[in-house]
Amino acid sequence: MRKKQFKVVEPVLSQVGLEVAKKRYLMTDMKGQVRESVGKMFWRVARHLAKAEIQWGSNGVVEKTAKEFYERMVNWKFVCSGKAMFEAGNPGGTGQLSACFVLPVEDEIDSIFKTLGDAAVVHKNNGGTGFNFSRIRPHGDKVKNVPGAASGPVDFLRAYSAALAQILQGAKRQGANIAILNVDHPDILEFIRLKNEDGSIKNFNISVGVTDEFMETVDKNGWWKLVNPRSGEVVKRLKARKLFDEIVAHTWKSGDPGLAFLDRMEEDNPTPSLGKISATNPCGEIPLLPYESCNLTSICLQKHIKKVGRKKGEEKWEIDWDDLEKTVKLGVKFLDDMIEMNTYALKEIEEMVKNGNRRIGLGVMGFGHLLYKLKIAYNSNEAVRLAERLSKFIRKKAEDASLKLGRERGVFANFDVSVFSGTAERYRNCALTMIAPTGTTSILANTSSGIEPVFSLVTLRRVFNEDDRRNKPTKEFIMVDPVFETELRELGIKNYELRIKGRKLKTVDEVLEAVAGYGLRAVKGLPEWYYRVFVTTHEIEPKWHVKIQAAWQKWIDNSVSKTINFSEKATAKEVKKAYMMAWKLGCKGITIYRDGSKQDQVLNLPKPASGQIQMCPECGAAAVFADGCVNCPQCGWSKCTI
Repeated sequence: MRKKQFKVVEPVLSQVGLEVAKKRYLMTDMKGQVRESVGKMFWRVARHLAKAEIQWGSNGVVEKTAKEFYERMVNWKFVCSGKAMFEAGNPGGTGQLSACFVLPVEDEIDSIFKTLGDAAVVHKNNGGTGFNFSRIRPHGDKVKNVPGAASGPVDFLRAYSAALAQILQGAKRQGANIAILNVDHPDILEFIRLKNEDGSIKNFNISVGVTDEFMETVDKNGWWKLVNPRSGEVVKRLKARKLFDEIVAHTWKSGDPGLAFLDRMEEDNPTPSLGKISATNPCGEIPLLPYESCNLTSICLQKHIKKVGRKKGEEKWEIDWDDLEKTVKLGVKFLDDMIEMNTYALKEIEEMVKNGNRRIGLGVMGFGHLLYKLKIAYNSNEAVRLAERLSKFIRKKAEDASLKLGRERGVFANFDVSVFSGTAERYRNCALTMIAPTGTTSILANTSSGIEPVFSLVTLRRVFNEDDRRNKPTKEFIMVDPVFETELRELGIKNYELRIKGRKLKTVDEVLEAVAGYGLRAVKGLPEWYYRVFVTTHEIEPKWHVKIQAAWQKWIDNSVSKTINFSEKATAKEVKKAYMMAWKLGCKGITIYRDGSKQDQVLNLPKPASGQIQMCPECGAAAVFADGCVNCPQCGWSKCTI
């Protein structure tokens, strides 16, 4: 009997999502013409990753598992990282499925330039890199008893930036990087001021590594020691609060530097005997040991709800916890298979990842849309409680899945030197969960990004300008938030007296036009919960952004990428307050962005800014937002979140 051929179906896509898929993820021929659909792309990815199953299963397991992966993807239950979507099973790709790496930087010239060479290989294979430069002796220190000869970490950072700027990924853009310098390094002030005073570091984000001791000293207004990492000698003492204020002032001005809370990151280090965690990937969701990388997939939360009736004429929804559990467990298997099917650019990375820790990153997107559907305001204690409940649930079910894989496939190779050694927690993977920014992947899935609130109910997004060399964006999309639009169309607005500035609104399109021009609150007559629930990024106080991040972080064993947004009128004192709050609530890092500061905004409200083109602050070209980072294809300037 002839075997029935598997039929590929096409997922429901927005027009913008289709454009993203064509531009970023679908295979093309030698002329650049797209030669697969989104459904076929998902099947390509599912088939490729499921091939790993043959090592532990019988005949038919690959096909069975591929169908399970495909069903979750095509129905938008989860979406893997854009890197894996393009590379998996693509004969025209590099085979490198990981997007993020951390490489070591030691205080030796051979090591410094070996790492630069390794980074070049990673970037050639379309990866991003994170570094901590704190081991390098300070500028002007002695070298082989020659005083004043040392270049210092900032000079080597400039060298890295210049070299890596020459490597274009996919012949279009440069890879993302992050540089961290610890707060007790003698060159810390030069590092903090780097992005404001030097135009050469365009493809690096910078962040200060701070300890609990430093934050406590700031709190007490005590003295802080700057220590030479080569000799251990104290070279300077200064007021901790003055140093912290310097960090805050530059962050307020430009968005750089961010903060990485080193002690909090180290608390969740599963293999401390192998080294301390002191760096992250470029977007900050994965703190990694040297030569670790991580594979990422995000659960689409808004697709895990079920209708439970109507209340006062309106649909009522709740989370489908059983379906979410199924997605979590399959997502862990999907990512463990990805480790097997990955191509590793460096032998050291393969040993640390595949034959070492087997770290994975299962995250979420669509939290903002989930709250909309459940009629919960983002800026509420109810949202904070739900965030913590979801984080705990996902972590627990991911642990169950990893324990099951551990029994079937064996524990990760470094298990005996991990914090789990001697326990019954025989996991397949050393760490499991994270929250990524999900820049373009959330556009593909037509949902809100990561755990961020919805930016705007009507958004102007400028994209794909890297094909243009005339400093102009090639495309602009006006996007209406899909959940908001659906609710409006189901409301039956003819039953309501809706007005804007005294003018009656008769159609949904008229309401959307009014919201685009004046904001939702200017439209009078909608049900009360609309104004409470449909809040957007700039309507939410920074403290709620921090509270949501901390709630998710409580049960996430990797980290959380999140932006804490401030209005243009926010003061440095308010930024400082958010930094202290994030530390006290247990966040592993924090990035703030004050509206209108130096960092380019790729997301812009249509009015009054619709006639203005936001440019790269370094060279004036239009920037592109992709996978959580703002990148300028013209000069290489970049900004990601940590």
